Amino acid sequence: MKQIIVPLDFSDESINGLELAIMISSKTKAGIQLVYVIGKTSEISDMSKDEEQRIAKSKLREIQAKYEHKLPSGVELSYIVKKGKVYKEVVEQADAFENSIIAASTQGASGFEERFIGSNAFRIITASEKPVITIRHGVVPKTFRKILLPIDYTQDTRQKVPYTAEVARIFGSKVHVLAVSGGRDQELVQRVKSWANQVVEYLNDGGIETEFSTRTGEDITDIIVDYAGSEKIDLISIMTDQASSIANFIIGNNAQQLLNRSPVPVLCITPRDLGVKGGFATSGG
Repeated sequence: MKQIIVPLDFSDESINGLELAIMISSKTKAGIQLVYVIGKTSEISDMSKDEEQRIAKSKLREIQAKYEHKLPSGVELSYIVKKGKVYKEVVEQADAFENSIIAASTQGASGFEERFIGSNAFRIITASEKPVITIRHGVVPKTFRKILLPIDYTQDTRQKVPYTAEVARIFGSKVHVLAVSGGRDQELVQRVKSWANQVVEYLNDGGIETEFSTRTGEDITDIIVDYAGSEKIDLISIMTDQASSIANFIIGNNAQQLLNRSPVPVLCITPRDLGVKGGFATSGG
C-alpha cells in the first residue's frame, strides 16, 4: 500500500475520506493524492470549466496546506484536477500507481451527489481492481483495532481474506470472523461454518488474533451492522459482486445495503481469480 487516492468535492463529508487516508498513512507511510474531477457541467454554479479548474486548484492548495503536516515525515500530499466521468477518472488515477487504494466518503455536497453519491460511488467500487475503503459519516477511527470479516454463502466470499490479513498485520488488528447465513438451510449453514473455520485457521497461522462467531437470519445486512455495533468494530471487509453491461455497473444488493448503512468504514474488494500460498482456497467448495 504505497498510494491512497482520495476523491474530493470540497464538502465537509468528503473530507472524511481524506482524514481516513491520513489515519491509514500514519501506519503505512503511503502517499496521498487528492482528485477533483470536472464533469460535463460545472459543479460550482454556472461557470466555465476553466474557472472551475482555477477555483478547484485554489481549494486543493488550501486543503493541502491545512493537512500535509498531519502526514508522517517524508510522505507527500499531492493533488490533481481531471476532466471526464468521475468514476472513470478516479479509477484510472488509482491504476496509475502499482500498489494503491481508494479512500472515499459516500456522502458529499448536494451539487455533487447525483454524480458521486448516487450511482458513481458504487461505480468506483465495482469498476476498480484496487481495494476501496468507504466512510459514510461520523468520526474517523483512530486505528483499525477490530476488523469484521463476514463469511457468507457466496463462492467468492473468501477472496477478501488475504488482503484483510495484510491490513490486520499493518494495524495489529484482531479479526472477527463472522459466519453469516440467511434462511434455514442447514447444509448451507454448515458449509459457511466450514469456510469460516478455514479462514480462522489461515489467519491464526499468519499470527493474527481472531474471534469466531456465527449468526443466521433473513437479513444479512442487519446481522453485520448489529454485530459491528455491539462489538465496537472499526472496519468491515466485504466482497462486492461485479456485473457489467454496455455502460452500467451493478453492485451486489447486500454490499450496497451495507455501504449505505454501515456505521464504520468498509473495505470493498472486487472478486477476481486469486492464488494464495499455503493451500488456502479463496473460492469454491
